[in-house]
Amino acid sequence: MDSWLWWVGGALLLAAIEMLSLDLVLIMLAGGALGGAVTAAAGGELWLQIVVACVVSALLLFTLRPWLLRHLRQRVPLVETNAAAQVGRTAVVLAEVTETGGRVKLQGEVWSARLEDDGIPNSTPRVPVGTEVRVVRIDGATAVVAPVATTHEQPERSA
Repeated sequence: MDSWLWWVGGALLLAAIEMLSLDLVLIMLAGGALGGAVTAAAGGELWLQIVVACVVSALLLFTLRPWLLRHLRQRVPLVETNAAAQVGRTAVVLAEVTETGGRVKLQGEVWSARLEDDGIPNSTPRVPVGTEVRVVRIDGATAVVAPVATTHEQPERSA
């Protein structure tokens, strides 16, 4: 069997696996394998086929892939998932939250929580049970929160 068929088979396998990962890496390697197939079909030695496959793969990975990713991200908005999706959401305090710990209910799940360190000692020492807080960031398995400013408070009017 001709060696170019092995290269084409490898390229097809890489392209099929790329459909599962969608990372645009394996498809670039498949392009390199096609370069090796062309070299094999032209009668090139095995070492030359491997060199061509590596060079074409490297060129595709470092030139075409970044351009494709940049344009793909411009067209498709990034949707945060998992813990990153919790940032900005509100939660309810279940166990008093301090700068060192506490518990909140966030999207139906109980999370360990702590207050955001604003750099001012004891500026917001504790948040009582039942208070609404906003997730500022996720630090490991802990939600870093800040109290939500209540909108129903009316400013005092001077008479």
